[in-house]
Amino acid sequence: MTVSPTRIPEATVARLPVYLRALNSLLDSDIRSCSSEELATAAGVNSAKLRKDLSHLGSYGTRGVGYDVEYLRYQISREIGLTQDWPVVIVGIGNLGHALANFSGFSSRGFRTVALLDADESRHGELVAGCPIRDFGELGQIVREHGVAIGVIATPASAAQAVCDQMIAAGIRSVLNFAPTVLSVPEDVDVRMVDLSSELQILAYHEQRKAPHVEGAPGTEGVA
Repeated sequence: MTVSPTRIPEATVARLPVYLRALNSLLDSDIRSCSSEELATAAGVNSAKLRKDLSHLGSYGTRGVGYDVEYLRYQISREIGLTQDWPVVIVGIGNLGHALANFSGFSSRGFRTVALLDADESRHGELVAGCPIRDFGELGQIVREHGVAIGVIATPASAAQAVCDQMIAAGIRSVLNFAPTVLSVPEDVDVRMVDLSSELQILAYHEQRKAPHVEGAPGTEGVA
């Protein structure tokens, strides 16, 4: 199957990695075929939404049999570009950058970290996950040498925009931003933001709604 020539809705694209994770889990359990209901349950979505999403890939499964798990995994991997190798650079090797460099999930999913960059000269040459920390000034050379497609920003917020600008100037057109700030980029650059504090705040909102009302508890001021 070739990659779909039509543009898939962004909401569907966001769910494809979730389906891929569910399919990998099914294969790990030696399950070779599944119904849309079984796959939807494993992915945490409703089956109607799953079937609609997969229809964008031209995959409808086989009536009475369901989906071939391994083939559907291949279809989704191909659609989202995981059947090829993606060189990645990580900029900002503090606690978060260090953890990202050691994250095995990148390499197992087709992302190869080719360089770790930091502005702190005292860190240069330090090995993290077998990769030496290099000077951020080498970014352009590294992008050219390795054909870097994706840049990961794990710097403080105050440095993130300048780092992003340098990435774009070097030719990077996809950025994963862990810094808690909104980046300004040209239209042909894609940015995905991972704001851990915002995710925690959303969880706090839902947790607050679960808790029984207690007079005088934090967040209950002014509640009748």
